[in-house]
Amino acid sequence: DFKNEMRDFKNEMLKFKREQQEENKRKNKEWSNLAKKMGTIVEDLIAPALRPVLSKYFNCDIQMLGQRILKRIKGEDYEVDAVATCDDMVFMIEVKSTPYVKDVDDIKKKAKRFFEFFPEFKGKKLIIIFGSITSPEQVIKHASKNKIYVMAWREWEYMDILNFDEIKQ
Repeated sequence: DFKNEMRDFKNEMLKFKREQQEENKRKNKEWSNLAKKMGTIVEDLIAPALRPVLSKYFNCDIQMLGQRILKRIKGEDYEVDAVATCDDMVFMIEVKSTPYVKDVDDIKKKAKRFFEFFPEFKGKKLIIIFGSITSPEQVIKHASKNKIYVMAWREWEYMDILNFDEIKQ
């Protein structure tokens, strides 16, 4: 009887272990999907504000607006969080959930290759916007020095460009 009980117990434990492994896989997949969505949630919050903000500050009648634009040339990927165009301007919008000064430098470096991947916009003035929910003062100052606009919530009331007057191109 003891041997039979031990065999049954062992089989139950193996079954439990397999079920736990399956449950862990399911949870890991859910966490992965949630993490991916959290990575794009700030982009999703900023996107609806682009049209009114660009119209207000740049007197821009948006002709094209796209999110998560990926271009591949000769096996090299170049992704932009959002691109918008007007008659004579093209906007490259990069978004971070937690903005750092280093991000400004990365965006500036990335912008140098914009027309290489988007030759259809050559001839238009490139305007760079760094978007987030909030932005620390040191990030705004560094972006202003680098002629990069910062778009974030103004006092939690509405999405706005926080350093427009400092740059005015």
